[in-house]
Amino acid sequence: MKREPSPAARDFRRARSRAMMQEIAASLTGRPANLLAYHEVRERLRGEERGERTLEEIPLEAIVGSVGRYYDFTRSFLPRQDSDEERWIEAREALTGSGPVRPIAVYRVDQVYFVVDGNHRVSAARQLGDTHIWAYVTDIETKVSLTPDVDPEALILKAEYTDFLEQTHLDEVRPQARMNVTVPGQYQVLEEEIRNHQLRMDLERTTDTPYREAVTAWYDQVYMPVVRVMRRRNILRYFPGRTETDLYVWVSEHRARLREELGWDIEPEAATTDLATRFSPRPYRVAARVGEKILDAVTPEEIEAGPPPGEWRRERVAAREARRMFADILVAVDGEERGWCAVDHALFVARHEGARVHGLHVVPAEGDLERADAESIQTTFDRRCREAGVEGKLIIDAGQVSREVCVRARWTDLVILSLTYPPAPRPIARLSSGLSTIIRRCPRPVLTVPGSSPHLERALLAYDGSPKAEEALYVATYLATRWRIPLVVITVLEAGRTTSDTLDRARRYLTRRGGEATFVKGYGPAAEEIIRTAKVHDCDLIITGGYGFDPVREIVLGSNVDNVLRKSRQPVLICR
Repeated sequence: MKREPSPAARDFRRARSRAMMQEIAASLTGRPANLLAYHEVRERLRGEERGERTLEEIPLEAIVGSVGRYYDFTRSFLPRQDSDEERWIEAREALTGSGPVRPIAVYRVDQVYFVVDGNHRVSAARQLGDTHIWAYVTDIETKVSLTPDVDPEALILKAEYTDFLEQTHLDEVRPQARMNVTVPGQYQVLEEEIRNHQLRMDLERTTDTPYREAVTAWYDQVYMPVVRVMRRRNILRYFPGRTETDLYVWVSEHRARLREELGWDIEPEAATTDLATRFSPRPYRVAARVGEKILDAVTPEEIEAGPPPGEWRRERVAAREARRMFADILVAVDGEERGWCAVDHALFVARHEGARVHGLHVVPAEGDLERADAESIQTTFDRRCREAGVEGKLIIDAGQVSREVCVRARWTDLVILSLTYPPAPRPIARLSSGLSTIIRRCPRPVLTVPGSSPHLERALLAYDGSPKAEEALYVATYLATRWRIPLVVITVLEAGRTTSDTLDRARRYLTRRGGEATFVKGYGPAAEEIIRTAKVHDCDLIITGGYGFDPVREIVLGSNVDNVLRKSRQPVLICR
């Protein structure tokens, strides 16, 4: 028979639910839900302990922070951790029992209190509706007045900013700088960044850099480039009530987390966009994230459709100041001959674009990460990058190849894969095809390499006027104009889908952008016409849009993309 939870356990669960609701409300309104950290308040307000501690009955509403548990409770002392249940229940039962309750211990800063010992008793007492609690009180003297009806954070922020300017003299070296924040502790992050930048300058110069010079260089070369990206993308609109410096700190911390998670550096533009997408409190952004999670939960990975066409162009290419399309390239490395051929293609593109190459070797399980062959792959990859004069880094991770490629692809501009196993003609086989899954879900263009050595003298664009074909046209035009590659454009005429006007639309697009091409009309099965035209015109690259139908229909009926991949002897660049 199922045992009923105790009243104390029910109270804890209610408190946890209220805590979660407060955190959601805080994310939507931009108001902090955390307790204040005592050490930050005391340090910034230069508090000094005075007098002996006294036993007093203090108002629970005046307790605004904690010495060590400020992350574990909300501002109103609701528990945020399920692991606190046992200690919380013990505190609640002690408060409702007949025996004496041990007083808590607090620091008093003017008229507000910070818990030294007894956080769970404070939380349980507030949940029970108590208004006061007995406490051992130690007074902390400061020059700043704090009362429960005044926002302590505003005073702390002013004190922190004053200290920051006294330390850096930024208001003197860059008088136009306005670096206000809305969250305590941000200036400590900035000061640490400046110190690290000074150390890097010291290493480059092999001499000591004056601190003021380091501050100026950090502001001009590190801080302002990120701020300009945020202004250009108008990122502040996603975080109402916040400042540019708030976002700069969050972007820096977000980049650090991503660096630890992925193993490579993320550009500020990409990290800024991702921060807005994943953490903006705007209601429509929150609703979009909830919808994506629900859809992801109910949709099998193999038939996920991936992002809409053109998202890569909006997220990555349009955000960059540099006029290059492929700044970061992801290549899957399996250690086999075809895998190294894919690496050669990645290095070929990287040399043309001045890009970074991110190698990815996926092993089945965590225990395989230290295998000797993985170490050999690492050594070979590093040597090839070094010989090609390309910045490259190999990451070895455990998991499923298609999933890892799609997760990491969103931080790059191009994915390169060896075409070891083209999509099979049978529907069941297509459903389990890792390559088909990547093509369907991958948020970036995918270059499949059948084993040929890298060279590019003429490209063929298969264009049918669909949204994904428009993205292929965009990429082909870039290659034709920036790489000076002769281009052939084929439209296979199909009743009700493509006409001569379709081909004319591609012609007009290219002409407006200074591109030239040979235009071909095809008749008959599309894949056969594409392969035949590539052979006739001696093309060594085929560019096409991704799957055009919904995923289920593609799996059942197959697609022109699958047919081209099965029959092509040239690399195929698939765009979305």
